[in-house]
Amino acid sequence: MTRKYCPNCRYPITACLCASVQPIYPKTRLYVLQHPTEVEHKKNSVKVLSLVVPDTQVFVGETEEDFAALKVELERSGKPIYLVYPSEASMDIEAQPMDADCILLLLDGTWRKAFKMFQLNPWLAKYPAVRLGEHYGSRYKIRKSSRSDSLSTLEASAFMLNALDGQLKIEPLLNAFDAMVEMRISAMPAEVQLRYPQNE
Repeated sequence: MTRKYCPNCRYPITACLCASVQPIYPKTRLYVLQHPTEVEHKKNSVKVLSLVVPDTQVFVGETEEDFAALKVELERSGKPIYLVYPSEASMDIEAQPMDADCILLLLDGTWRKAFKMFQLNPWLAKYPAVRLGEHYGSRYKIRKSSRSDSLSTLEASAFMLNALDGQLKIEPLLNAFDAMVEMRISAMPAEVQLRYPQNE
């Protein structure tokens, strides 16, 4: 039997997220460079991010050639552009006087894949790199990471948006994200569900 999908959220009808999606329209534009292996991943947080922030632009690829259209669009934007990438050279976004009317570039993939994408795209280095502080904890309990400061692309986007515009309500992003996580857990066998603590 063919699985039926919701035409709005594009999740299976039995796992529709529409009731948990409340769109927001921040001043900041989000451009996601998504590794090809993330596109069909069931735990893909960018899919939820795009539902809540409809203006999100997603460019799938790995090499500089893959992002040729993105490069042209950025050159025409006329807005300040920042790369969200934690490194020794990156600036703490919460300590910088930055206008929310800007563009954030986010690399979507595992740490290893994101690093490889950064290496394969030296043009990204011309944009100032920004990062979040170390006091953020991830709610992404269904996906493991080797780093304690690992956040999903949606979580990083939400906290970045909040740092740029304290008046912006990011709860719609986090609520939809939590709903997706709980949906994935509920689809697991009962004995596996016991490994994951329930949200308070």
